Amino acid sequence: MRFDILAILPLAASAVNIISSNDDGWAEVNIRALFESLGAADHSVVVSAPAENQSGKGSMEAEPTVLTEPCEFNSCPSGSPAVGFNSSEPRLGYVNSYPVTSIQYGINTRAPKFFNGPPDLAVTGPNVGNNIGLTVYFSGTVGAATYAAHEGIPAIAFSGASGSQTSWESSRPHYSDVYADLATNLTNQVVAAGKPYLPDDVWLNVNFGKVSDECTSPADFSFVLSRIHIAVPFLTPNDVTTCGKSRLPSEVEVSLASGCYASVSVGIAASKNDADAEMQGIVLKKLGNFLTCLP
Repeated sequence: MRFDILAILPLAASAVNIISSNDDGWAEVNIRALFESLGAADHSVVVSAPAENQSGKGSMEAEPTVLTEPCEFNSCPSGSPAVGFNSSEPRLGYVNSYPVTSIQYGINTRAPKFFNGPPDLAVTGPNVGNNIGLTVYFSGTVGAATYAAHEGIPAIAFSGASGSQTSWESSRPHYSDVYADLATNLTNQVVAAGKPYLPDDVWLNVNFGKVSDECTSPADFSFVLSRIHIAVPFLTPNDVTTCGKSRLPSEVEVSLASGCYASVSVGIAASKNDADAEMQGIVLKKLGNFLTCLP
């Protein structure tokens, strides 16, 4: 079921050109749902994602190769070229390589054909399963986002706690639509705040909680500014001050909190570590009342 996008998205967001990727593969349902949701919000989106599930490949790169077996979910036949696209929707493309190589090809080759220039923004995911804390170092969804951010393209990596690997041809799972619309909602908020959308070499790591009977629609979820890694007492510098504290909750804390939450962490692309309080403060100002505090 598609939600009423206009009813849930922030106002005054301009349409932008977006490159989209993931590590679960171009035919996985979540990336297709996000493609539709962003399109419904008037953004122009080009997908450049792995031909196969490449979860856990981090920031690995390799030259794309001709397929020796069908793409995931038989979305392209054995013997298909190293890079290709959907014949009925050419903005949906695959790269037979790792997530970083896929988004690199999308930025340098695919996007200019549709945008007449580089993309304005990069989004990856929504990943099947959360990417919290140390898992950011191994996630291909994160690897693709950090590559884009390091290349000067503001980037957001989205992940969700619910679901499993599902074909785009299957009946659309409810959680997939919820996550797609939540991701579009946050994307619109970032865009509406104006350029530069994010500071240089900064990316956002966003993790959605489980979709359940209590957390069943995008409107049920609240976004919380968080940090990727758990702070070390007396060693980790203070975070930006918000919610009356100079220490942000970790993504783990947000994921374990009672309620319907999504964590939003500000990271440095080059290291995949937390950004400092100054960079966190820029994002906090951009997101403003879109964010809430944990009880």
